Amino acid sequence: MNAPLNASIAYPHETSPAPGVTVPVAPGIEWLCMPLPFALNHINLWLLADGEGFAAVDTGFAQDPIKEAWKSALAERRLTRCIVTHCHPDHLGLAAWLEQETGAPLWISQGEYLAAHMIVEQIAGYSIRSMVEFFRQHGLDQARIDGLVERGNGYKKGVPAIPATYRRLFDGQVLKICDHDWRTIGGFGHAPEHMSLYCAELGVLISGDMLLPRISTNISVMASNPHGDPLGLFLASIDGFRALPADTLVLPSHGRPFRGLHARVDQLHAHHAERCEVLLDACAGRAKSAADLIGVLFGRELPDPHQTMFAMGEAIAHLNYLEHAGKLQRIEENGFTRYVS
Repeated sequence: MNAPLNASIAYPHETSPAPGVTVPVAPGIEWLCMPLPFALNHINLWLLADGEGFAAVDTGFAQDPIKEAWKSALAERRLTRCIVTHCHPDHLGLAAWLEQETGAPLWISQGEYLAAHMIVEQIAGYSIRSMVEFFRQHGLDQARIDGLVERGNGYKKGVPAIPATYRRLFDGQVLKICDHDWRTIGGFGHAPEHMSLYCAELGVLISGDMLLPRISTNISVMASNPHGDPLGLFLASIDGFRALPADTLVLPSHGRPFRGLHARVDQLHAHHAERCEVLLDACAGRAKSAADLIGVLFGRELPDPHQTMFAMGEAIAHLNYLEHAGKLQRIEENGFTRYVS
C-alpha cells in the first residue's frame, strides 16, 4: 500500500542503477538493483567492503537474468559472505547459488532460516493448504481460492534451494565488516525475525523491508498464528529506529536511498492509523469478513493471486490489531470469522 509522502524525505540519488551495475552510496558501500517478476519490480542489494572482498546484504530472486547480473557485478569482486535480512524470496532466493558459485556462507537469523525451510517443505501452518483454508475462514470466495491453489508454492520458485548451514544472527549483535562495526537491529511484523544493519560511524542504516521510503511494508497474519498481531509488532519495531540520528542515510530494499527516517516512521504510523479508521467505519454495526474489506482497504481490484495473498494477510493484520486494541470484536460462527465495531 502507498503511504503519504512529504518534503521531509530527501533522496541523494535521482535514479536507480541498471541491473548488475554498482553505484557507490557511502564509503565502502555499493548499491546493486536487481529486477523482480512482480508489481514491485526491483530489489536493492548492498555490497559492503570486507577485507579483500565484499559482504553482500541480500541476494535477489532466483531467476537466470538475476544470476547473469550477479556474474557481471562479481566479475572483479569476491564475495566473503551473504548477510540476509529475512527469508522472503527476493532476499534469500539466490543465497544457495551464490554459496555454490563463490563459497560465501549465509548469515541469517534462526527464525528466518527455519521459516524458509517450513515454507519450502510446506510444513503444517506454512503450507498452501493451510493458507487457503485460513483465507476461506476469513470469507475469500472459491474463485480466488482456486487462483491461489493453481499458483502453488510460489515461494519455492523464488527459493529453489537453501544453504545446508548458516551463521546465526542475533538482535544487537555487532558484525565487524572491514574496518566498521555494524549492529543488527531485530524487527518483527513483516517477517519472523528480520535483521536490519546499522553502522554508527558511517551513519548508515540498511533497513531491509522494515523501513521503505515510498510504500508501506506488507504486514500479514499467517495461518500458523491466526490470532497474531503483526501490525502491532511492526509499529513497535519501527519506533525503535527513532533512537537513530535524524540524518541517518537509510538504504532500503525497495525504492531509493533516503534521509528522513524519523519523518518516515511518523508517516507510516499515520498511514496505518488512517487504514484502521477506514476499517472501523466499515465494520460499524455490521460484521464484516476480511475478504469483504479488501476493496475498502485497497480501493481497487486486485489483478492476480499474488496480490490477493498479500491483501488478505494485510486485511486480517489490521483487523487483528483493532481486536487486540479492544476496538473490534471477533465473531466466529459456522467456520467463518468476521469483525464488528
